[in-house]
Amino acid sequence: MISKRENINFESNSPDETESLGKNLAKVLKVNDVLSFSGVLGAGKTCLIKGIAAGLGIEGSPVRSPSFTLINEYEGQVPLYHFDLYRMKETSELHNIGWDDYLMRDGIVVVEWGEKAGNQMPENRIEINIEIVSETERRFQIRFRN
Repeated sequence: MISKRENINFESNSPDETESLGKNLAKVLKVNDVLSFSGVLGAGKTCLIKGIAAGLGIEGSPVRSPSFTLINEYEGQVPLYHFDLYRMKETSELHNIGWDDYLMRDGIVVVEWGEKAGNQMPENRIEINIEIVSETERRFQIRFRN
């Protein structure tokens, strides 16, 4: 499905297919990649991130959206730093949680509601937009901006 770092469009018909997309995407990720996710509530952002985590060999602790803590860290072959900015009101809050430090760590940063980071989001990033097509179908646009 994903064999190199190129823009793709993908349609998923189930959460299992969405997780599989995440596992495949993990194969082309590199240390210091930043992925920005956008899409309405329930679109499948966390489901795709679960697949990425599995593809990075992260096992044991369940991947959950850090809606109330803003960030979860997962150890695997490459560390995964999972941000959820849904409840963030101002970009200045990013500095309080060490945003710049996480961007400099040797890991992969995934950001739900990445658009809320504004100009704090690195220019070199992978943008993933998820659209709900139906109750079970999702449309993914993955754009590599690096």
